[in-house]
Amino acid sequence: MRMLIQCVAERFTMPRIPYSTVQTQSDETQSLLAKLAPLNILKMMANAPHLVRPFVDMGGAFLFSGLLDPIDREIAILRVGYLSDASYETDQHEKIGRDIGMSEALIEAVKAGPAADGLTKHQSQLVSFVDDLVANVRASDATFDPMLQALGPAATQELTLVTGYYMMVCRFLETFDVEIEDGGAKGIDLR
Repeated sequence: MRMLIQCVAERFTMPRIPYSTVQTQSDETQSLLAKLAPLNILKMMANAPHLVRPFVDMGGAFLFSGLLDPIDREIAILRVGYLSDASYETDQHEKIGRDIGMSEALIEAVKAGPAADGLTKHQSQLVSFVDDLVANVRASDATFDPMLQALGPAATQELTLVTGYYMMVCRFLETFDVEIEDGGAKGIDLR
């Protein structure tokens, strides 16, 4: 019984610190946040306003002007989220994935890992590469070489940075217990 109570309590945690509010934000931070999706991650990050613009700029570069195929990018992001057990991240990016055409079967395959049925050879290699980076920091030749062959140098570098960026995002979300927005995942319109 105590284990059940602990699991329920952990699932319904509150943020470790309050979200930033309009009353606590500078005019510059308010102006920036007004242009962005109303995401709790940004409200939490606004407690350190000097970090919001660089965080948004780098994430935006991946989401709006990256070289990676959008499905490949979302596979990488989701895999990092699943490996990090970061439900906010996976909820948001499952929605984004669906919005760009990922099937439920593909999302479930990404969750299951590189040997899952439902992944193409390329997708399996991509998931293996992400798993390797998350676990070992430096990708082995066994996962790096297929990605370099498939994507070329620039997109392989982008994939590596996407993986690292979303590892950082997941750690931020989990450390501060950022909650999914009221009404569920908002995602971002990437169309």
